[in-house]
Amino acid sequence: MRKILTMLLVALVAVAVGAEARKKQAVAKFDQTAYSFGTIPEKGGKVSHTFEFTNEGDANLVIVDASADCGCTVPEYPTAPIAPGKKGKIKVTFNPLYRPGAFDKVVTVRTNGKQKKVRLKISGTVNSN
Repeated sequence: MRKILTMLLVALVAVAVGAEARKKQAVAKFDQTAYSFGTIPEKGGKVSHTFEFTNEGDANLVIVDASADCGCTVPEYPTAPIAPGKKGKIKVTFNPLYRPGAFDKVVTVRTNGKQKKVRLKISGTVNSN
C-alpha cells in the first residue's frame, strides 16, 4: 500500500511539474510585419530593413529558421535564445539588380513560441532608370 501511495505521489508531482512547464511559453511580438521601400533604383545596390520584436512570453524565444521565398531576399536572424522581456532583430536584405518593376517578398520566421510562424513582408518598386 505504501509503495502504491509513493508511486501515486510521484505521478502527481510529475503531472504538476509538466503542467507548469507547459504554461511557460515564448511570444514574439513584432513592432511591424510589413515594410515598403517605395521606389528604389535597380543599380543603387541592396536595400535592407530591420524588423524588431520583443519576447513578451515567459520562456526563452528561439528563432528556429527564417527563410525567404526567393534568392534575391536574404534574412539575418539571431541564433541565441531571446530571454523574456528582451528584444531581437531580423534584418531582411533585398537585391534589386535585374528585377525591375513591383516586388512583394515574404520571409517566413519559424519560432518555438506561441505563434510558430510569422510572415514578414517587404515590398516596393524597382526603377530601371
